[in-house]
This record gives sequence, structure tokens and C-alpha cells, in this order.
Amino acid sequence: MAGSSVSVDYSQAMNLEPVAAGDWLVVAPVLITMLGGALCLMLRKNTDLQPKLGVSFLVLLVVASAGLLLRVLDQGVITMVMGGWLPPFGIAFTVDALGATLTMIGSVVALCAGIFGMSTVDSTGRRYGFYPFLLLLMTGVCGAFLTGDVFNLYVWFEVLLISSYGLLVLGNDRIQLDGAVKYGVLNLVGTNLFLIATGLLYGMFGTLNMADIAGKVAELNNPASGTLATVAALYFLAFAMKAAAFPVNFWLPASYHTPNIVISAVFAGLLTKVGVYALIRLFVLVFPKSLDYMADVVALVAIGTLLVGAIGALAQSEVRRLLGYLVIAGIGSMLAGVAIGSEQAIAGAIFYAVHSIIVMTALYLASGVMNLMAGSYDLRKLGGLYQKNAAFAAVFLILAFAVSGLPPFSGFWPKVVLVAEAFDDSRAWLGAAILLSGFLTTLAMGRVWIYAFWRGGPEGTADGQSVSGDGAATMHLKGGTVWLPLLILTALIVYFGLQPEWMMDLSQRGGNSVVNPLGYLRSVFGGEG
Repeated sequence: MAGSSVSVDYSQAMNLEPVAAGDWLVVAPVLITMLGGALCLMLRKNTDLQPKLGVSFLVLLVVASAGLLLRVLDQGVITMVMGGWLPPFGIAFTVDALGATLTMIGSVVALCAGIFGMSTVDSTGRRYGFYPFLLLLMTGVCGAFLTGDVFNLYVWFEVLLISSYGLLVLGNDRIQLDGAVKYGVLNLVGTNLFLIATGLLYGMFGTLNMADIAGKVAELNNPASGTLATVAALYFLAFAMKAAAFPVNFWLPASYHTPNIVISAVFAGLLTKVGVYALIRLFVLVFPKSLDYMADVVALVAIGTLLVGAIGALAQSEVRRLLGYLVIAGIGSMLAGVAIGSEQAIAGAIFYAVHSIIVMTALYLASGVMNLMAGSYDLRKLGGLYQKNAAFAAVFLILAFAVSGLPPFSGFWPKVVLVAEAFDDSRAWLGAAILLSGFLTTLAMGRVWIYAFWRGGPEGTADGQSVSGDGAATMHLKGGTVWLPLLILTALIVYFGLQPEWMMDLSQRGGNSVVNPLGYLRSVFGGEG
């Protein structure tokens, strides 16, 4: 009736309390990178301003990510819902120690890549979008790490994939276009599987909020039957493709060596880790009982990934292709932690993911420096780099030890945890595969060291001689923007190796938040969790 009023209780569907100022840090990484990408895109013709703008926004991203991590460590899991609509009605950003840690490390790596690109990305690359694509890539990466909604996980995957396509073809060389086609086709298949699985999941539960699904799955009498088993299998295949796990790993070494080396570094550091993160989040948090009956399959995939990556690296004579296979081998170690599934094993996988993000980015940047010094990525054309720069040789040796899992660097501790958990879980063959992969990786990196650094010069030259890069390339080495990112990443590798307690604590908190998700559920639904 006209003039009548109806009292509506919005408290049942909406959060009527104002958002705490500190909780805005939950969405700050996404907002900063989105705004920075848009601004850099609008000013893309000003190629001199692009690096300054891009790096400035990446610095803000690191600050915001650090603040978010500190708040999560202080307050516990934090949830922020869009529009104030309560879960499961509203889209939720839910951040625990796992998501905050990976966001922080990813931000540092992106900043290092942005600084390195100031010298190695030319004006054409800047004009056609290196910094806008990099920032928007980080929008997708951060969104994936921070979201609490499965469909929005898919959306953020799409954001980072679209940005990665732009970065992959930047330069328009024929080899880049070939690599982009292989990269795009496999990721398109994985994306479609992801979307199909998400549709089936929504049909089963009527919600895509991760916490809500986790609660409903826990109430099922037989979570290993019917549609949920199909959904779990589809998700595993989709994320295995995106993580470049065996046997769907062949797209990575066919594409990661094609773009500018700083782009390869970002891809190697971040993109496959988002796939592993999604596996941990969904299989350990959302439907852990599905992992119980799939554990042996995941373990076999982990072993195949470990060995294919390490053996593939041994067979390469081109440094970038060799590093691509090492990315794959690292994914195998993380999948081993997922297969075991214990809290300590998941913590080991998280620690290894952090280590791999840093060390693979650093190794690709180091290979770029090798190319600047000698004019090639081909081991047959490299040599004498120790005589040219002993300090760089020492840095590369540290990276070689770290990626092989040797002490006293960052790769040693997570491998110790994973191997110990494998033996405790009566999966000695999985622990043996981790050790064998590390041994083969040591041989592969030792071969790079001997060919590129230790011997006097390339094949066909007298001892003590070496091919030099062109004059323009050599000039880049005189700037701090090439050396600073490499030194920052190497320092982190040494620090996490010598003082692993802080990162181990973060990893254990991240593992606990997914294996024992009560805090995660309470953050989303309050006392009902």
C-alpha cells in the first residue's frame, strides 16, 4: 500500500559493520596492480616514464603485501566480502598465511623483474606494454592467491593468462609466436577443464565459496563417489596442466625460452606456482577426502615430474631450455608434498614453492647476464665467464647449489622436510625420487658451471679466450638495474638457507590453515565455522 514501510533485517544477508582500516590491505595488491596497469597503459607512448611508473607501483605492491602478511600473522585469517554481502552470497577475499606469504614473495619477484627490465626491455617493448602487462599479470597472480571463491579463482587465472599471452609475444619474433601457440593451446585446454569442473561443483553444492563447499563436503557420506570424484579428477588435470606436471609438461620447455629473458624469469618464478597453489587450496582445504583416494596418482605424477624435469635438464645445451626443465622438476617436489598430505608435508611444499619462486627467477635473470656477457645462451658458445667476473660466478654457483637442494641454501630445508615426511608416510620411493632428482639437477648445473664459467673459452677458441656480447648489451652490465635484482634474490636464498626458522614458521602456519581449516571457516562464517 502506498506510503507503507516494511522493516527489513539486512543483518542476515549483509555485513553492516564498517570494514576495519587494516582489512583493506586484503584487496590492496589487486587494486594497486590494476590501477598501475591501467595508468601505464594510458601512458604507454611515453617510454621513458614507463619504467619509473611500473617500478613505483611494484614498490607499492611490495609494501602492501608486506603489510597484509604482518596483519595476517597478527590477526589470523582475514575475510573481506564485496558489497558487504555475507558469504556464501557475496564474493569473498579470504587471506591466510599461505596466500599472504605467496603474495609477498611474488611481489618481491615482480619488483626485481621490473627493475631488471629497466635495462633489458627496449623502447619498443615498453611501448607495446611490458610494464602494463607485468602489472596486470600480478593482478591475476595476487587475486588467485587471495580469493576465497572458486569461480573468482578461475577469473584471476584468466587475467594472468591473458597478460602472459601479451608478454609472451612481446617482440613479435617468429620463435615467440611459435612458443605462444603451444603455450596457449595447452592452457586453453586446462582452462576449459577448470570451467567444466567449476560448473559441476556449483551444480552439486549451489555455492562456489571455498569455505562453504568445504563444510558441505565434510557432511557427505561418501565423498569418493559420483560427481565429486569426477570434479576432483578434472581439477587435478586442469591444475596439473597449468603447473606443467608430467605428462602434460611439454608446453613449458617449448615456450619459456622464447620471450625476453626477464619475461621468462617472471613466468618461471610465478605462473606454475599458481597451479600448485590451486591444487593445495582445493584438494587439501576444500575436498581433502578426495585427496585420500587420489594420493597414489598424485605421487606417481610427482615422481614422473621430478625425473622428467631433471633428466630433461641434463639433455639440454641451451641454458634457457635447461632452466625450463628445472622449473618442471621443482613442481614435482611440491606435488610430492601434496601427495603425502600431512601438515608438515604441505608446509614443506609451501617452503619449496617460496624457494622455487625466488631461485628460478634468479637463475633466469643470471642467464640473461650470461647472454649480455658472452652473447649467447648456448653452452657450446659460452666459456671464460669466471675470468670476466668472479663475483658473478660466485652468485651463479650459489644459485646452482640452491636449485639442487644443497646446503646451506634455501632449497635444502624444504627437501629435508619432504623426504622425511615421505619416509614417515611409507612412501620411500617418493623420497628416493626427490633425492635422485636433486642429484641429477646437481649434475646438470655442474655442467653449466664447467662449460660457462670454469673452462677458459667456448668451443673452437684458445684457452682463456671468450666470445663477448655486443657493445650495447655490454653497456647494460654497467648499470645497477641489472645487478641489483639478482643480488636481492640471491641474498634471500642465502638468508632462508642460513636462517630458515622464519620461513619455516610461515610455511607451517600456511600448512596448518589448509590441513586444519577451522580458523579459515570461522573467518568466513564467524562462530558457525
